[in-house]
Amino acid sequence: MPDLPLLPGHNTARSALTCRYRCGDACSHDAPNRSLNPYFGDIVQRALSRRGVLKGSAAVVALAAGGTALAASPATAAPATAGGRPPRGLDFEPVAPNTADAVTIPDGYAQQVVIRWGDPVLAGAPRFDARKQSARAQARQFGYNADYMALLDLPRRRDQKLLVVNHEYTSEQVMFYGYDPDNPTREQVEIAWAAHGLTVLVVREDRRSGQLWPVVGDVLNRRITATTPFTLTGPAAGSELLRTSADPTGRTVLGTLNNCGGGTTPWGTVLSGEENFNQYFANAAAVTDPTAKARLARYGLPTGAGERKWERFDDRFDIGKEPNEPNRHGWVVEIDPHDPHSTPRKRTALGRFKHEAAEPRITADGRVALYMGDDERFDYLYKYVSKHAYKKGHSRAAREHNMRLLDEGTLYVAKFTGDSPAAEIDGTGKLPADGEFDGSGEWIPLASGSVSHVPGMSADEVYVFTRLAADKVGATKMDRPEDVEPHPYSGRVYVALTNNKDRGAAGKAGPDEANPRSGNKHGHILELEETRSNAAAKTFRWKLMLVCGDPEDPSTYFAGFDKNQVSPISCPDNVAFDEYGNLWIATDGAALGFNDGLFAVPVKGSQRGHVKQFLTMPKGAECCGPIITRDRILVAPQHPGETDGATAEKPGSVWPDGPGSIPRPSVVTVWKERRR
Repeated sequence: MPDLPLLPGHNTARSALTCRYRCGDACSHDAPNRSLNPYFGDIVQRALSRRGVLKGSAAVVALAAGGTALAASPATAAPATAGGRPPRGLDFEPVAPNTADAVTIPDGYAQQVVIRWGDPVLAGAPRFDARKQSARAQARQFGYNADYMALLDLPRRRDQKLLVVNHEYTSEQVMFYGYDPDNPTREQVEIAWAAHGLTVLVVREDRRSGQLWPVVGDVLNRRITATTPFTLTGPAAGSELLRTSADPTGRTVLGTLNNCGGGTTPWGTVLSGEENFNQYFANAAAVTDPTAKARLARYGLPTGAGERKWERFDDRFDIGKEPNEPNRHGWVVEIDPHDPHSTPRKRTALGRFKHEAAEPRITADGRVALYMGDDERFDYLYKYVSKHAYKKGHSRAAREHNMRLLDEGTLYVAKFTGDSPAAEIDGTGKLPADGEFDGSGEWIPLASGSVSHVPGMSADEVYVFTRLAADKVGATKMDRPEDVEPHPYSGRVYVALTNNKDRGAAGKAGPDEANPRSGNKHGHILELEETRSNAAAKTFRWKLMLVCGDPEDPSTYFAGFDKNQVSPISCPDNVAFDEYGNLWIATDGAALGFNDGLFAVPVKGSQRGHVKQFLTMPKGAECCGPIITRDRILVAPQHPGETDGATAEKPGSVWPDGPGSIPRPSVVTVWKERRR
C-alpha cells in the first residue's frame, strides 16, 4: 500500500496526514483572502489623531450606560501572582506537558472512554471490527473524529442525558487496511460518507461518579450523515445560486460535511458549523466564467481531483458537472435532538464561510445574537442578530416561533481598531507603551433579510459569498478566528485565534494590535465587550487576554500574570466556561513539541491569566469538545495516531484499545474522585 507522501511546502506543527485530510492542507496553500481591504496598521494610523478619545470616552460611555469598560492595566503594574487558595473549580495540580500515548489527567481524577468510533448507536448496529467495516454498519455506529459536543438534560428521564456530537472529517489512511489513496473503493467512500455528520445519543449517568454509558438503540438516538437530507432555510433558500440538477428548487441538500465548532440554543436545539467543506469537491478548473472562478477561489475549491476522489462516485462533488453544489455547504446547521424524525436545517441567514462556532447570547431587548468565526488565515469574525425576540417556555407556539429566529435578522462582520501607534506594534509581540493590546471596534452590517448592505452585491450573493461581501466592506483580517464563546455572566465574548504563520510575510497583511505577532504560530485569545454589554450593539471594546506560547518567550502575554507560574499553551481552538466563569481552552497545533490538551484560566480576580493544564491528548490527537460541568469534564480526542507515515498497518497510536489495534477517535469523561 502506498504511504501518503509528505506535502510539498508543509511547514506546520501538525502532521501532513492531519492537514491533508482535515482541511485539504489549507495552510500550505496561499490564503484565499487576497482582498485589498485596509490592513489593520493603516486603520491604526488613521485613528491616532483620536487616540485620546478612544482611550477615555469609551469608559465614560460605558459607565454612563451602567456597564463596565474593559479595564486597562498600566504598563508599570506588577505582574499578578498566585496566592492563597485557587479559584473555585480550578483546584487541581496542572499536568506536565508530555508526548504520552494516553489521556493524562491530574492526580485525584478518574476517566472513562464513553464511546469510540464504530461503537453501536442505533438498534441492530454490529460491534466494530476494523477489518470488516461496511457503510451499512457505519450508518448505525458512532462516527469519526468528534468535534463539537453538547450534553442536554432529559427532564422526564432519571439519570439520563442526551449527548450530541458532530463528526468533522475522516482519515481514510488510518481507518482502512489496504487503503490506496489514488484508488479508493466505493465501499470505503460510502463508509466515509456515513462516518461524517452528527450523532445523537442517550447516555446513562452514574451519579456517584462522572461515568456515562451509551443507551444503544434508544428511540432518541440518531445518526446524521453525508447523505441525510437537509432543508435550506432563510433568505437565500431557493436562490439560483443554490440550485442543482438534482435539486432544481435550491431547497434540499444531501448531507453535512466537516462539522466543527457549534452551539446550543436557548430553545434546546444544537447548531453545528460546516468548516473545511471545500476539500471534498474537485475540478474547479472546469469553470471558465471569471466571476464564478473568483468565487470558487475565494473559498479554496480544488482545481483538480479531490483528496478522497468522491467525485468518481457521485457527480455532486464534481464542480465541472455541478458548479453550484459547493454553495450548498459552508453553513451553520441546526438539528432538533429531541425529535429524531425532524429534518435538519441549513440556516442561510448566518452566511456561508468556514464556520467555527455559533454561540448564542440574548440581547438587551430579548433577541438572539450568534457569534461566529471563519477559520482561515486572514479571515473574519461575524455576528448575527435576529429580527424577533426569543420566546421563553416550551409550548408549541413558542417552539415554532423560536425555530424561525435564525432565518430573519442582520448579519455583521467585525472591524477592529487599535489604540496604540502603529510603530509600537512591531510584530515581535512586545506590548505597546500602554501595557496592553487593546482598542475598539464596530460591527459592519452585510445583509438584513432580503436587503443587502454591500454595494454591488445582492442579498443572495452576500449570504452565499459572505467572504467576498466582508472583503468589500473592509473587515479586519484575523489570525484564524475559531471558537467564539460569550461568558455566561459578564457577557464578554472570548475569541480563540489559533495561529497564522503568514502574518507579516511578503505580500501579506502585517502585524496589527489585534494580531500583534508576525509568523504567529501559537495564537492568542481575544476578549470583546459589547457597548453597554448589549449583544445587539454596533460597537465594542476589545483586548488580548492571552498571547500564547512558551512562557519563556518574551512575545507571550498572560493577562499580566506572572509567566513563571503558567502552563505553556499553543494554538487555542475550542473554548468553554465552567459554572464559576473560568475559561477552558482546548488546543490544536502542538507547536511547542508536546501533545495538545485542555487548559483552564480565570478571567477575573488576582489570578486572571493563570493558565493551568488540566489534561493532555494521545499521540497525534487534538483536544475537541469540551464540556465542563460540576460533575464531569468531557473531551473528544480527535484524530489520534495521525502522525506522518501512519497507516492502519503502521498506526501512529494504539489509543484507546491498546497494542494490536488501530486508533479510534472517542469521547472521554473525566471526574474528580470522591475522598474516602
